[in-house]
Amino acid sequence: MKPYGLNELREMFLTYFESKGHLRLPSFSLIPSGDKSLLLINSGMAPMKSWFKGIEPPPRVRVTTCQKCVRTGDIENIGKTDRHGTYFEMLGNFSFGDYFKSDAIAFSWEFLTEVVGMEPEKLYPSVYVEDDDAYAIWTDEIGIPDERMTRLGKADNFWEHGAGPCGPCSEIYYDRGEEHGCGSPDCRPGCDCDRFIEIWNNVFTQFDNDGKNNYTELTQKNIDTGMGLERLAVVCQGVKSLFDVDTIMRITNKISEITRAKYGESAKTDTSLRIITDHTRASCMMIADGVLPSNEGRGYVLRRLLRRAARHGRLLGVTEPFLRDVVETVIEVNEGAYPEVRERAEHIFRVVATEEDNFNKTLDNGLEILNNVIANLGTATVIAGDDAFRLYDTYGFPIDLTAELAEERGLTVDTVRFDELMQEQRSRAREARKALGDFAWEGIDFGADTEPTEFVGYESDEIKATITAIIIDGALEDSITDGMRGIIVLDRTPLYAEMGGQVGDKGEIGNGKFITNVDDVKKTKGGKYLHRVVPSSLPDSINKFNVGDAVTVKVSPKYRDAIRRAHSATHLLHSALRNMLGDHVTQAGSLVEPDYLRFDFTNMEAVDTESVEEMVNSWILAGYGIETAEKSVEQAKADGATALFGEKYGDTVRVVTMGGVSMELCGGTHLDNTAKVGSFRIVSEFSVASGVRRIEAITGNKALAAADTDRESLNKIGAALKANTPDEILLKIEQQASELRELRRAAEQTAAQNASDSVKSVDKTAFGAFNVVFLHDVTSDLRQVGDALAVDENIVAVLASRDGDSVKFLAVCGKNAVKNGANAGKLIKQFTPKGGGKPESAMGGGTEIPTDGAEIIIKYLGGL
Repeated sequence: MKPYGLNELREMFLTYFESKGHLRLPSFSLIPSGDKSLLLINSGMAPMKSWFKGIEPPPRVRVTTCQKCVRTGDIENIGKTDRHGTYFEMLGNFSFGDYFKSDAIAFSWEFLTEVVGMEPEKLYPSVYVEDDDAYAIWTDEIGIPDERMTRLGKADNFWEHGAGPCGPCSEIYYDRGEEHGCGSPDCRPGCDCDRFIEIWNNVFTQFDNDGKNNYTELTQKNIDTGMGLERLAVVCQGVKSLFDVDTIMRITNKISEITRAKYGESAKTDTSLRIITDHTRASCMMIADGVLPSNEGRGYVLRRLLRRAARHGRLLGVTEPFLRDVVETVIEVNEGAYPEVRERAEHIFRVVATEEDNFNKTLDNGLEILNNVIANLGTATVIAGDDAFRLYDTYGFPIDLTAELAEERGLTVDTVRFDELMQEQRSRAREARKALGDFAWEGIDFGADTEPTEFVGYESDEIKATITAIIIDGALEDSITDGMRGIIVLDRTPLYAEMGGQVGDKGEIGNGKFITNVDDVKKTKGGKYLHRVVPSSLPDSINKFNVGDAVTVKVSPKYRDAIRRAHSATHLLHSALRNMLGDHVTQAGSLVEPDYLRFDFTNMEAVDTESVEEMVNSWILAGYGIETAEKSVEQAKADGATALFGEKYGDTVRVVTMGGVSMELCGGTHLDNTAKVGSFRIVSEFSVASGVRRIEAITGNKALAAADTDRESLNKIGAALKANTPDEILLKIEQQASELRELRRAAEQTAAQNASDSVKSVDKTAFGAFNVVFLHDVTSDLRQVGDALAVDENIVAVLASRDGDSVKFLAVCGKNAVKNGANAGKLIKQFTPKGGGKPESAMGGGTEIPTDGAEIIIKYLGGL
């Protein structure tokens, strides 16, 4: 069996099933779409539940995928065992009412034995104890002897999850050899030791469970198979654990380079290296799919992974941020299969660097407090829940980290008390949200006579207003003085509050003697606008605002205009996408910031961003007037205005029209002419979920700054190439690329010629119809030398080359030799058990080169 790389195996699997009529789909996002039962996708079939249940029709009755998956149930075992990882890739082939057991089993067997080249005698199938059909297929159709078959019970070989579709499984185990076993004479598939490793699981969905364990046959029977890519690579590469697989080891090697910790030096060091490897790998893929660190849900999973990785860096002696450098290697080994990680690289770098930096500060502060708590325990062995909660609530120290650190010192944490305090905090927060809508200042009661704030920002950028309330540290106050942060509520305001994806305005509140800067605005469910302020005094100021004061409120014109540019451009982008792709495009989310926009929309495929950008800019240059009007919702829709799917609208809506190219219902702030957008530039386009794409774009000053940066880079490239214009630069690059291709071609031809010359004087030993050659110290490329030898159609040769402590073997058989029974795939096993391939050519690895290689070949041929 050839030691295929992980990336090779992925492509081999998908290509094989495409040849069997399966539709290859890209991996779905790790963020489930429309499935609230999962935080993150954790299996190959999870994104296809609606297809399996018949809720939606699949794109084809045969589908194959390699699905990104994250599971954190065994996070405490990560790094300590050879099998556990939070992130993994699941290969799968699926049938929706098409083929069933016979084909599914045949496909799995053919792929493993003929495509991958696994030794059939090392594969042990298992079936559900009552599944005689599957047993008969394995023994009668595939030819597996009874002694290699295993029947397992419901716990191992029957898939079901409560009521609904379910069915028996048939797994394929690979025998890694007695040296991996437990020594028991009863050791066989299903044993807990590491000898028999499960590599493939065929799930035959053929029953419906009514929830009371009454089973009826399904009319449409489905196939759901799964094979862990990393586990397959472990077997193919003959390595001990998933962490020793080629692509994963590249990440570990990078961490070793940074930390100077050697893999294999000690169990403790290996655990830290493995945790950093696994967690960084998972985090990178999660961020690329749109997950951001937070304190709940999937965001907390990401935060926990990043912080565990950062802490284990500390354990290895790293005191400076280092995860960004590890992420670059993660991207390098994954970008071929998942180009979105390279497309989102800068975003991933920022998220990882920010989280690591924040955690380092948290860790330093929290460790000091925790050490004091432990020092005061005396003979006690339990850290109080109140102390653990204080660490979390005041210092941001996660409870799982406190528990982990405690365990390392032989202590435990009173998590029951901690959970009680967390629940009390959540209850207080819920009550606060009820009082203040979506703002979390606790317990504020504005009184029954406090009216909603009147928004007048569509018409005016500067107005007179009256302060109706002041909030400091969650409590209503009569005044606010210089140097204090707080919230000011006004009876009317021109400042837009964050709504509909548009960020809140910035501005000023002043009375001529005292000015406070507004850096954000939110709106409560009761309609009150909450202006978050940072006071800054003028000379000779009174340094104080009081409830009831008359004030002047100003919008920051530059900030507002930059938001207007991005928001108006968002409408043009939406219209351009619908114009180019069709009416199926609908908005699925948006963010509008100064000269930056993020737009999520429904579409299955990637978009030609160059064409979209061109269309939007043409509408900007056209200088269409932008008009707003209030209409009844029925009239607006009748006029053709685009409304957001699922959004609730009142009887009267605000319609924003841009020439004849865009008409949308919108409550945000906009320009009065498309020309004022200035410039529109798309910076990224990628998938965020199944059927949902995301475009990020910049406008105005940010677009101009990006153009300046590009021009500067182009000038530097031109100077390096001694070219003055973009056309000259392109010509020089094409010339150099052509020259490089010619040099490579010449080098390959020279190497091939050298290989051919080197075998002309090789002594061949005649043995029957075969010409036998054994070369034990090949310094040239093995394959090139092998190809040169294979010109002799009667050749049967084995070549060996040493690379440090390891040896590479290549067996080659000429056309006539193969016709006469020689098989390179079988011959290579005479030199190394870690080998395999086709009859014409096979490779393997070992540690020793035999001195009697020619005799071994002749002995093999004599047994034909």
